Amino acid sequence: MAPAKTTSIQVQINAAQNLQNTDTFGKSDPYCEIEYKGDKKKTEVKENELNPVWDQTFTFDLGGKALDPSDSLTIGVKDYERVGRNRLLGESVVPLRDVVSAPSHSCELNLTLQDGNKRPTMATISLKISYQPPAQEVAPEAPGAEESAEGGEVGDLTYGEGGTEEPLQEEGGVVSTKGGKPSRGVARRKLPGNLSNKPMDFQIRIRVLEGRRIAGSNISPVCKVTVSNQSKQTRVKKSTDSPFYDELFFFNFHESPAELFGEMIEIQVFNSRKLRSDAFLGSFKLDIGVVHRQPNHAFLRRWVLLSDPNDPTAGAKGYMKMSMIVLGPGEQPPSEKVEGEAEVDSDDIEANLLRPAGVELRPAMFIFRVFRAEDVPQMDTSAMQGIKKVLGVGEVQKELVDPYMEVHFAGRKVNTKTLYNSDHPEWNQELRLGMRFPSMCEVIKLRIKDWDRISADDTVGTGLLNLSMVSWPGEEDGFLPCFGPCFINMYGSVREFRTLPDEFDDLNLGKGEGVAYRGRVMVELRTILGELPDPKQSVVDITPEELMVVEGFQRCRKYRLLGIFMDASMICEMEAPVEFEVSIGNYGNKLDTNIPPSSSTTQPTNAVFDGCKYYFLPWGSTKPVVVVTSFWENISWRLEALNMLHKTTEALEGDLMKINMGLKTRMNRAELTSYCVGMLDRLIARCRKQLPVAQAEKGHRDTELDRHMGKMRRKQLDNIVALAQELREKALEPEEVLAAAMDYCQTLKDISLEPQNSIPDVMIWMITGGSRRAYCRIPAHQVLFSTNPGCSGKYCGQLQTIFLRYPGAKHGKTDIPALLRVKLWLGLQTDQDHFDPGTTEGEVAVFAETYENETKGLLDPWSPSKMLRPHWSDADGELKLKKNTFVPPEGWEWDGDWFINPELSLLYDRDSGHKHFLEDIYENQSRIPGGHWVEATTSWSDVRGDSCPAKEETELPEGWEWEDEWQMDLNRAVDEEGWEYAVESTLLGWSPGERTYHMCRRRRWVRKRTFVEDQKVLAKKQKMEQAKTEGWEYAPLFNMRFHVKKRKMDMVRRRRWHRKMTAQDNSATAIFAIESTRLSPGDDDSDDDEPKAIAAPRVFLSYDKPHKYQLRCYIYQARDLIAADKDSSSDPFASVSFLTQSQQTEVVKNKLSPVWDQTLLFDEIEIYGDPTNMERAPPHVVVELFDHDSFGSPEFLGRAVATPMVKLSSSDSRSPRLAWFPVMNGTKQFGELLATFELFLGDDDDLPFLPPKRGEVYSVPPDIRPLMHRTAIEAVCWGVRNMKKYQLSSVNSPSVQLEIGGNIQETKVIKSLKKNPNFEEPHLFFDVYLPKEDLYMPPVNIKVFDNRQFGRKPLVGVHMVRSLRDFMAETAGQLADATEPAVLPATMDNISLEIDGPSDQTIPHEKGGSGTEGMDWWSKFYASLGGEYADKCGDYLQTGLDTIQVYPYELEKAEPYGGFRDFCSTFPLARGKTDDKDEEAEEVVGEVKATFRIYQLPPDPKADLPPRMLGNLPGTGAEECLIRVYIVRGMDLQPQDQNGLSDPYIKIKLGKKKISDRDNYIPKTLDPVFGRMYEMTATIPVEKDLTITVLDMDLISSDDLIGQTMIDLENRLLSHHRPACGLPKTYCITGPNKWRDQQDPKTILENHARRRNLRGPEYEGTNRLRLGNRVFSLEQFEENSILHGDLGPADQRLALHVLHTQNLVPEHVETRFLYNPLQPEIPQGRLQMWVDIFPKSLGPPNPAFDLTPRQPKKYELRVIVWNTSDVTLDETSITGEQMSDIYVKGWMAGMEGKKQSTDVHYRSLDGEGNFNWRYIFPFEYLPAEQAVHISEKEHFWSLDETVTQVPPRLTVQVWDNDKFSFDDFLGTLTLDLHKMPVPTKTSGKCSVKQLQGGKTVNLFEQKKCRGWWPAYLIDNDTQEMTLTGKMEMTVEVLPGEEVDARPAGKGRDEPNMNPKLDDPQRPETSFLWFTSPFKTFRYIVWKNYKWYFIIFLILLIIVILAVIFIYSFPSFAAKRLVGA
Repeated sequence: MAPAKTTSIQVQINAAQNLQNTDTFGKSDPYCEIEYKGDKKKTEVKENELNPVWDQTFTFDLGGKALDPSDSLTIGVKDYERVGRNRLLGESVVPLRDVVSAPSHSCELNLTLQDGNKRPTMATISLKISYQPPAQEVAPEAPGAEESAEGGEVGDLTYGEGGTEEPLQEEGGVVSTKGGKPSRGVARRKLPGNLSNKPMDFQIRIRVLEGRRIAGSNISPVCKVTVSNQSKQTRVKKSTDSPFYDELFFFNFHESPAELFGEMIEIQVFNSRKLRSDAFLGSFKLDIGVVHRQPNHAFLRRWVLLSDPNDPTAGAKGYMKMSMIVLGPGEQPPSEKVEGEAEVDSDDIEANLLRPAGVELRPAMFIFRVFRAEDVPQMDTSAMQGIKKVLGVGEVQKELVDPYMEVHFAGRKVNTKTLYNSDHPEWNQELRLGMRFPSMCEVIKLRIKDWDRISADDTVGTGLLNLSMVSWPGEEDGFLPCFGPCFINMYGSVREFRTLPDEFDDLNLGKGEGVAYRGRVMVELRTILGELPDPKQSVVDITPEELMVVEGFQRCRKYRLLGIFMDASMICEMEAPVEFEVSIGNYGNKLDTNIPPSSSTTQPTNAVFDGCKYYFLPWGSTKPVVVVTSFWENISWRLEALNMLHKTTEALEGDLMKINMGLKTRMNRAELTSYCVGMLDRLIARCRKQLPVAQAEKGHRDTELDRHMGKMRRKQLDNIVALAQELREKALEPEEVLAAAMDYCQTLKDISLEPQNSIPDVMIWMITGGSRRAYCRIPAHQVLFSTNPGCSGKYCGQLQTIFLRYPGAKHGKTDIPALLRVKLWLGLQTDQDHFDPGTTEGEVAVFAETYENETKGLLDPWSPSKMLRPHWSDADGELKLKKNTFVPPEGWEWDGDWFINPELSLLYDRDSGHKHFLEDIYENQSRIPGGHWVEATTSWSDVRGDSCPAKEETELPEGWEWEDEWQMDLNRAVDEEGWEYAVESTLLGWSPGERTYHMCRRRRWVRKRTFVEDQKVLAKKQKMEQAKTEGWEYAPLFNMRFHVKKRKMDMVRRRRWHRKMTAQDNSATAIFAIESTRLSPGDDDSDDDEPKAIAAPRVFLSYDKPHKYQLRCYIYQARDLIAADKDSSSDPFASVSFLTQSQQTEVVKNKLSPVWDQTLLFDEIEIYGDPTNMERAPPHVVVELFDHDSFGSPEFLGRAVATPMVKLSSSDSRSPRLAWFPVMNGTKQFGELLATFELFLGDDDDLPFLPPKRGEVYSVPPDIRPLMHRTAIEAVCWGVRNMKKYQLSSVNSPSVQLEIGGNIQETKVIKSLKKNPNFEEPHLFFDVYLPKEDLYMPPVNIKVFDNRQFGRKPLVGVHMVRSLRDFMAETAGQLADATEPAVLPATMDNISLEIDGPSDQTIPHEKGGSGTEGMDWWSKFYASLGGEYADKCGDYLQTGLDTIQVYPYELEKAEPYGGFRDFCSTFPLARGKTDDKDEEAEEVVGEVKATFRIYQLPPDPKADLPPRMLGNLPGTGAEECLIRVYIVRGMDLQPQDQNGLSDPYIKIKLGKKKISDRDNYIPKTLDPVFGRMYEMTATIPVEKDLTITVLDMDLISSDDLIGQTMIDLENRLLSHHRPACGLPKTYCITGPNKWRDQQDPKTILENHARRRNLRGPEYEGTNRLRLGNRVFSLEQFEENSILHGDLGPADQRLALHVLHTQNLVPEHVETRFLYNPLQPEIPQGRLQMWVDIFPKSLGPPNPAFDLTPRQPKKYELRVIVWNTSDVTLDETSITGEQMSDIYVKGWMAGMEGKKQSTDVHYRSLDGEGNFNWRYIFPFEYLPAEQAVHISEKEHFWSLDETVTQVPPRLTVQVWDNDKFSFDDFLGTLTLDLHKMPVPTKTSGKCSVKQLQGGKTVNLFEQKKCRGWWPAYLIDNDTQEMTLTGKMEMTVEVLPGEEVDARPAGKGRDEPNMNPKLDDPQRPETSFLWFTSPFKTFRYIVWKNYKWYFIIFLILLIIVILAVIFIYSFPSFAAKRLVGA
């Protein structure tokens, strides 16, 4: 075997230009680094050079393998540093597809480098790439017949730039990667992350560019785009199979990502000329989420393959070129046409097809085996069943659900049969779905639905199966989608049936997180390639033999779920007792009667006030324990492997966080590097561990997916080990280790998924009043136990803090439902002895429980309850539980007798937890009708009417003291004496006015008391009172809240009885659930008809005593809080909650950055359990911030959660450090809190000294608070801008107040904001003490006041500068030169401003001279864009004229200019709430122009201060300027009309001046070319905000806003970057680039040097100058430049070149995004433009540029059809001859309504036709655009002509003429006049190969072409071209000026000349039969039947002669006989 030819890539690095100088002294030392698939090569270092020339060649050996088109090279230029890390100067990624497809396999490139944020820089690099392919490889061609089997749905893989990152191939049924960029042969997949359920604005843009090879002949295709539930379609393109559309569609949604990304994008192509049933041609589908996961959330200019989803074997139906973009809030669309980068050849479909390169999209079939479902909840009402039971008719059904299973994928669905009245259905059916694999639709939805006879079927639950989770695109470990047999759990709304729909029903559809388990279904998925399902066999039954195999996967084991509730706090006030339920699946659900009861709930407990805001459950020393027994499949090895991977990932993330923090805090590099090495060692050790696998001896049953995932995970882990070892040996920088480790972390996350998890999640519900209020959902694997500690769940047996949540997303609540500290454990029952309660101080006790219930009537005594509930029952009263009927289960025995055990919360009275309490009592009086008021029978009572002592006799509770005397409560609806009146006290209805019918009255007395004693005294007193009550608790009704003291309205009472149980021997399990306890048959309360009860015990963990702790909360300050008051501020205070206590800080008035400096002490905190265990998982501290309001409840601002530092010993010397905690309000952050927390163990009372006191509060200790130092803050408040009205009045005299660290200074008042909004004395100076660490630096509060009449000074706006880091300097000399703006002379205050009209009316323009004839501004613009626009600029680049910088974003976003904030920053002002309904609350109400400089001062206050940094400010007066606004073009505008287009025009506003260009609107386009210049005058800064608005013109209704953008002209005028007028590249005094600035380059350079304190410029002749320490010469700038005649003097050119080195803004065009208030965060289009600002004080500017759009030129296309040959003979004549009546039809693209046809060549018997016929097509053409300009009305009622530009294409078709039926289509030919195939000279050489990669010619250059071209048809099956004829034609294009000089007529009409066409010399057989009867007889009848005629005549003559002979022979014979 011959050796393979060597394959390699050669990269020649030539040079780079305009590199960034990153060195402080000298220049950069650049070198170039080339990387290909991890192999890096470097050039030599060029020292002190910004334009290096390397000229070095590097070779990459490919090892004999072919280069994949999706590969790429990474070119990076870095600055070499001897110390520290080399800095990136620029980089670029070079796709290699052009190198592969080029015939020479080489290309030369000149690339624009990008910075680290992928933004273009000024730097460029030139290089050459050559590729040496293997001997057998040829350049890829366009797809041909080999693609006939490809379909329209493609795989969801990770796509990179320039193609697919991981292309797939099909090998033996396994998907694998080939090429791409995998690491060590291991593939990577991109998985969808956790998507938000919050609705937000999204915009999806679909651009339909063109189609190719659409199936069908002579079709008129139209493309329909459907996104979710919205559809739009393109225009119809007639008679073509290659339509050109270029239409853009916008789809706007307001949905959550979780909902939207699961919807589909469908592209459908129809033939508009056929009936709808036959119209469909092909389609393509993919998920929206697939597009969103791509780079930039977009597929740009990609081909999609169309197929027929109903017939996947039919092959490709054509190709459509599309762009798809998904935009979310704050995102900007990527540019579809990358400037400076050539587009992939549009004909090379294969290289840019939206599918993995090299993958054959094969027919495939998903086989879903649906076996059975479990735990399906009730879905139908039980009303009819109750009627049946009462009437005794029919059969009563218990399972009120009729389920069936539905499978959705790629828009298709199939479902099982319906099983009626079954909550455990067994379908046992096989569902089959056909598709093409790989598919871009990756989510399979499995839904259980309930069949309804009348209404629509209800969805029970939804399960999602992601194909990327059940398949893998690996090379060695890849596998096709497979799953199970395994159960899929379904979640949704709560299980309890509700007749009416509610807000949670959407959860059953898979929208949002399900809040409850809804059942599970057992399915199996297999994928079969190469087969499609039979439509009649899409649903088949599974055979019994196959069911026997699956039964082994359904074997269940007994699991125990154990939970210990340590604390329940932060509970909102509840009127009913609170209990918590723990369930897994349906086990433990107390409201589901189908499941046996278990100890799954805590005891119902009344919540107790914590003293400040929330409530807690007073469990005390008896902690409730829950036990749930369940039965599940043993899948422990799956979940153990998952836990191992999760722990490895979490450990790695922890190490990465520490490294990242080390880099941020500038940690010692040696220590950081050592930590990186240790991290890699730990990672390698973890990844080498073997993952658990299925073990048959343990009853494990693995599936095919288990085996595949095991191999895949092992391969991935081995790859991480290899890469980590390689990285460790290199000893790289920590930054590189961090980047590589993040990639490892992502790989671990990708494989840390387990789709086959059949154990449902653990649910914790808070239940109160019989309803579910809040929940928490915990994955089962996180609490799963394993005998291998490394495989146990993260929280298994560990104490964790859980925040419960309200179900759904529409509750609108800000509080926390409850906070739990709980310990959970899940494991097999056999492993239950491994559960450790976590303490040696407590005892687990099991109690049997029953309640004794009694009732009483109005006059009857207490008696056993019988009617409302049984005498003995459970807590809910649903089960009858007599004490003597309890039977202990096996292994257990009673420990003592029954005893009364009251519920602990009853020991707490209504004042429990309060430190201040308002005691109230009512004085009651009554009267008879007409009588006087006297004391009532119950003269003193409480609010419920229960009798109580008189106010003088009211005893003060122990531990309390009175604050004041009894007072009447007059703050109610009462009369002046405090009385309120009613007819009867028990009927309520109290009123403040006395009436004659009022028989009762009362008044309220109140008195405040304060708690002063210890809580122990109160607890002792309560216990004694409880003992007197004999354990009874009272309530009006059983379903209401119980209390310990009897009240007047109480009608029921109960008490709780417990009996302890113990195990008989040590082998008995300590924690268990009673399986069954039955009622005695002799029970009086029992009902023989009722089933026997099953109950569960109560389990408690009892502690002897708690540990005492003290919590110290150091609350220092907060910043950036939201303004909650209408004065734009807040009165914040902090509420701190910790377990059973909560406290509040002081209220800080009118602050958004309050400084509390307060320590809150929580004493006597009782925490049960081992302190060491508590130290590992301490309770959370929750800090909630509120705005204090004098009236009403406080307003919630946000919440922060922290963990305290635990100190168990007084010798612990650690000191806490203040840290910033985010303040969250919902999912958004609204500020930060600076605090820290300490938790001390106080059992020995050896606590640290208390913090120092400040008045009545403790302050933060000095060793914790920030270290302060003397600091100088210089502030320049330049002015106030754009102030909105406040209280309906304009802000006219503002002043600014600055506050930092409690220090306040205020500017002087602006006299008139309208005349001059700048401050006369803007400079302010602060000498303050601030924290030394900038982490603790307080924010700067900017407040704007309006000084109004009568001394009123309202606050009209605030802003908070959170971070001053950008304004900090170490010395006073830093940044001094950066503060000086352009010096503007002060002018008069009042300037008359006038509006000038549009530019074409008032502005003179300069046009190019003879040397630049034909060159306009657009030539310069397109030459600057480059790439695909290079063809539109002509020879502009060869002339050496200037190009301009085209920014793909706003000029302010360009990196070198920093938003032009070098002089002043713009701070937006906000305002708080307003009570004025007429005044809208705006987010931004104004702006403040200001800047700061912060530097350290000498510690000695007497020392001299350094010089000010912000001195030498310019004048603050206003400047009158001339403003020129150039609008170039709009792009991708949002459509506003029903036709999907807009009629855009420009409207400009500057201050009060407006310019509307409505008369010059551009009709029906989304990409308008405006080419307009507008000029106006303005006074800056009075009128500084330039607003450019794009509107849609409407004839009848008001014009619609498309979008607008705003430019701050003041920033541009003041910036030293000089963006007011961009600098051209050259100084031209004539020509199209004539200098337009007011000042010449030398003057500009002198002013710049003066502002920057640079020496010079000093000129040495005209070719050299010195500026500062640098010398410049003209030669170094113009050494290789082309010099033309328009250039100015040498010294001016040199000055201009030097200016370009000073970081000044060049001549440019910026791209500004347009925004609409309806979707303020999503761009509505782009506008390319620029603005020139000319201060009038500097003189008049030069003439403006002429941007008038190019006008098309008139051309005429003349086509002469001479002859045809070998045309398919489509008909058979009556004589049996094959013939055709040929004629030729032709038209130009876009002119389908102006078709022209030749005459008919009748009866062509050999396919030859003679015509000599001329077509004449006049058209308008843009030579520079290379497009035909078509302007015509779409409909006769259209008001405007629609302008479109299409490629110049000629379509010629051959037809067969039929008189009595439709003509027959024989063949077609489409010629692109730019790339027209060269014709052959003879018909014999003509073939379809001319159209397949043959030589082409540009007709506009050659003018005329004659020869033979083929006509063809495309085979519908093979998609191949079939030759159907040949045509001889002359094709000629004439400019408009030659048309009149060379006249010609159509056809052969006059003037028949140029050339003259003679009549065709057709054979005599060519005629129309019924118009020429003689020719018909001659050439049809005679020609074919002449011998028949001759023979007939001869025979006729013979017959006549014979008749004559016979007739005459007798007489002749007689004569002869007689001799006559």
